[in-house]
Amino acid sequence: MDFNTPINFSVTDRFLRYVQIDTQSDPSSPTIPSTEKQKDLGRLLVQELLEMGITNAHLDEYGYVYATIAANTNKANVPVICFCSHMDTAPDCSGTGVRPIVHKKYNGADIVLPDDPSQVIKMAEHIDLKNQIGNDIITASGNTLLGADNKAGVAEIMDACYQLVSHPEIKHGTIKILFTPDEEIGRGVDKADIAKIGAFACYTMDGESAGNMENETFSADGAKLTIYGVSSHPGFAKGKMESAIKIAGQIVAALPDDLSPEFTEGMQGFVHPVNIEGHVETATIDFIIRDFADEKLPLHANVIRGVADNVIKRFPNAHYSLETYEQYRNMKNVLAQHPQIVEYGMEAIRRAGLEARLCSIRGGTDGSRLSFMGLPSPNIFAGEHAFHSKQEWVSVQDMQKAVETILHLCMIWEEKSL
Repeated sequence: MDFNTPINFSVTDRFLRYVQIDTQSDPSSPTIPSTEKQKDLGRLLVQELLEMGITNAHLDEYGYVYATIAANTNKANVPVICFCSHMDTAPDCSGTGVRPIVHKKYNGADIVLPDDPSQVIKMAEHIDLKNQIGNDIITASGNTLLGADNKAGVAEIMDACYQLVSHPEIKHGTIKILFTPDEEIGRGVDKADIAKIGAFACYTMDGESAGNMENETFSADGAKLTIYGVSSHPGFAKGKMESAIKIAGQIVAALPDDLSPEFTEGMQGFVHPVNIEGHVETATIDFIIRDFADEKLPLHANVIRGVADNVIKRFPNAHYSLETYEQYRNMKNVLAQHPQIVEYGMEAIRRAGLEARLCSIRGGTDGSRLSFMGLPSPNIFAGEHAFHSKQEWVSVQDMQKAVETILHLCMIWEEKSL
């Protein structure tokens, strides 16, 4: 990068501050955001943005942070682009009392986390560590997750904002910033104001290995199977009772292994029961259905239906219903209509000195839904690894490369505009 002065990265200091703020979201909460403590980080981000001189930064009632960096180019037709990361951490693992540790100049040895020595980060189990020899690795202390998913992305965007303000020689169009709550519970863009963002393209910073860019996610449906059994007093149930709970158990046990997440990888889809509730008379099984091809989702739902049909035959007075509903769709369907959005992202990664790799996500991001809300949004690496676990880690140098990638993206969109 050819700046008038060298980059003085702030991403590590920002990250170490942000991860100590508990922002865990709560899937059982009906509020938006699901936890008020997510706004604690939002308020800090707004304060820091205002201190940079980004005067319109603000936190709305739903916990979203918005900001705009004005264009500094004479070109009139540079498209507005946005950078987005989520502030919440996953409910899967505690985010309270995070104690980040910087392991300087990683030498390839096992990393034993001091607050729980049974938590050991091993290169054999974390294969990207082989690319981190000599780098500085940040972990939690063993009792909590780290929060690199996605406070690495938040810190990278914040540092990029700081660099854009500090380096006016970086020519760019209007840049929008969006930080979202509740991504980890699937509600990250429920109240995002697309009109307020007003961008042509968005890049979520929420990926894994340095150099990766993701332009494809699962398409996702949900399904609810409701089983209607026959209740009877258990003391007089012979020949009468048909327990919905037992029927549910048999249906789950009969699901095919080759369509379950435990036995699938790559571009394979799956059917996954995520919740069971019920009584003798009525029981429900909630499923998530995933595949990269939209047309395969109803076929996977038919597998559930076929298993239920076979099981229910043994219970002549019981019956069931199956309801399916759309959750999100593969963002590649939208991004294919705007190839330059992905092309510029890949070029930015290369300009940052990395090998650019185009990948698919076995999951979804805020960008999945933003794309179908009119804001095409591929996903760029943030450097996070082993997310949702106590062994989560991130490399300082990878975060710095993510900052460079953001800055190059800003310049590329300006350069290629008339």
